[in-house]
Formats: sequence, structure tokens, C-alpha cells
Amino acid sequence: MISLDANLSNRKPDNPGQGVASELNERLILDGTKIGWHLDRVRAWERGERIAPITIDMALTRACNYACGFCYATLQENDRETITTDVAYRFLDDCAELGVRGISLVSDGESTLSPAYMPMIKRGAELGISMASGTNAFIFNRRKLEEVLPYLTYLRVNFSAGTRDRYAQIMGCKPEAFDRVVQNVRDMVDIKRTQGLGVTIGLQMVLMPQDADQILPFAELGRELRPDYAVIKHCSDDEDGSLGVDYSKYADLFDLLRQAEALSDEQYQVVVKWSKIEQGNKRSYQRCYGPPFMLQISGSGLIAPCGMLFNERYKRFHAGNIVEERFRDIILGDRYWEIVNQLASPEFNAQTMCGSLCLQHKVNEYLDEYKKGRLVPEVPAGSTPQHINFI
Repeated sequence: MISLDANLSNRKPDNPGQGVASELNERLILDGTKIGWHLDRVRAWERGERIAPITIDMALTRACNYACGFCYATLQENDRETITTDVAYRFLDDCAELGVRGISLVSDGESTLSPAYMPMIKRGAELGISMASGTNAFIFNRRKLEEVLPYLTYLRVNFSAGTRDRYAQIMGCKPEAFDRVVQNVRDMVDIKRTQGLGVTIGLQMVLMPQDADQILPFAELGRELRPDYAVIKHCSDDEDGSLGVDYSKYADLFDLLRQAEALSDEQYQVVVKWSKIEQGNKRSYQRCYGPPFMLQISGSGLIAPCGMLFNERYKRFHAGNIVEERFRDIILGDRYWEIVNQLASPEFNAQTMCGSLCLQHKVNEYLDEYKKGRLVPEVPAGSTPQHINFI
């Protein structure tokens, strides 16, 4: 069975505190995995213990005020429950007790729309859990940003275009939203600088091949606004190709992507997730080992191994709901581990039964190499990277 965290009172968020942006960016790992710095959890898993996740990726609601054309959440519909502040607090208490190290509010809804958003981030940080958020940032203003930024390890803004009209087209919103979000990013950067905060601020472009005209404008806008980084990633699709992503077209964009990277400077990084863009939808592994280390929870409260399995048609992989049950009971329960063990067994083949490269992909690559004896689990050499609890 899992051992509870005996040093809870001494745990601190991994927010690095004051420091210049160039130092902060030095060890950002945005196209890889940090699971090598959590070998205690890997070895407990190898011994057959019922481990708690290192990182949880979740939403606080299924609702969203945008309608992005690339959004995978449209493929994740399930029975909706409401995650209230009380539910969030109860969930956080269980996470702290079990030893969950990082929670990112991303997943299948716009969490800033939930009344539980600000209370959850504050409470999680106070419990020593590293807290982070991905958002379209529309709902923010300077006052709200001043309130939330001190409690976050990172704040990532989903911003998949660089020009006003194309932003509205790609992200399914009015053109005026571009102006509002741009100002919010300016305020984030200013608040971080003037208050000496350690929070990392990033922009993220989910790149559909047909939107290649926005690669350079996106990178150039980031250079103007001065977040810590701007990341460009591929678009995930399900096993049926419902979003219509043509992965063969990414190769035609490599020159543009290299030009975007060249806009980086000492305090601003343009990062292309080359590993997934080059692999497209091809996996090197068949077993899925990642979910118990990097769990996903729907904005409905549903717990499934990964976001690709949120949809009701995958109900056989649904382990429970934090609105209806204690998270602790689900994670330590037989049903959850039956599901996790099935994914890691010959009964499941990630190459034929999954959509394109999921959130857990890099963790799966690492663990697959480890299980096959091709990798010796050692803490990587060099300094500890930023955001260590988001693997």
C-alpha cells in the first residue's frame, strides 16, 4: 500500500522565488519529462505499491468561453458534475495526504470560469502542492492576476495565433478578445517583474498545419510581450482522426519553426516541441505505464487514466468521480488499479487503441525503456530543472 507523506509540514511549492528570467529559463524542460527526478515514486511502482500521482492535470469545469477549432475537449464529453469549492478543498486535502506533488489546472475546460479557481490555487499552495494553470486568460484583469500569480509555479496562456483576426478565427472568439488577452499578458509580465515573483509565464500555440501563417507572428508577438517562453506544439487527435489533423504536413513547416526558434534571446525562449511534431502519431511503445504518475481528471470530476479516455464511450476505463467519492478512496481502490494495470498489460496496445501522442507520452517513453532494460533509472546529471513537480 502507499505510504503517506510524513513530512507534509516541511513541503514547499517548487516556485523558484526571485531571479532573472534568463536563470529561470536555463533549465526549463518543455519537450521531455522530469520523471527522472522522482525515482522514489518509480521504484515504489516497480515494487508493486499503489502510488499516488506525481502530477495531476485537471480542470474545474467542462465549460469554456472559447471555441477553438483544435480543441480536444470536444471529443471528451462525459456526464457533468459540479466541482464546488468544498469538493476542491476535500480533494486537495487528500492530495496532500497521499503525496501528490503538482496540480495543473488545464485539461478539458476553462478553469478560470469556476468559482473554485482562486480558492483552490491558494489552498493547494498553502498545503505545499505546486500549483499551475493553463488558460485562455480572457477572464483575467490586473487585480485578479495580482491575487493569483504569487501562488502559481507557472501560468501558461493558450494563444494559438499572432494576429488579431486570425486569433479570432482559430480560437473561436471575437477579435476584441485578442486585445484583452494581450493586455493581460503585459500585466502578467509587469506584475512578475515589479513584485519579483518566481512564477513562469508562457504562451502556447497548438499548431494545426493549416495555420502555419501564424507561426512567425506568434513568436514575434511573444518577443514583444516578453513572457518567459512561447511554445509551439502539435495538435492531438483521437484514434478516429475526428479533428482532421494531417500529420504528414508538419514536415513542410520545419523551416518556419526554425525561424521562430531563432527569435529567442537571453530572456525569452521560443520552444518547438520537436519530438511530437516529428513523430506525428507514431509511438515506439505498446504498453501504457504513465497514468499512475501523471493522472488526468475531467472538469466534471471524472477520473480516467488520461484525457483521451474521458468520453462516455470509454466508460470501462472510468475509475470514479471526486464529486461523489473521496479522491483518496479512488486512488487506493481496486477498480483504479485494475484499470491502470490493464493499460500496462498485453491486453492494451497504445499503438492501435489510442489517439495521437498524449499528455503522458514522454513519461511512457521513459518507463517503456526502463521496463525493457534499456535505461538505468538515475537522477539526471546537472542542476534540478524548473517546475520539477510537473513531470
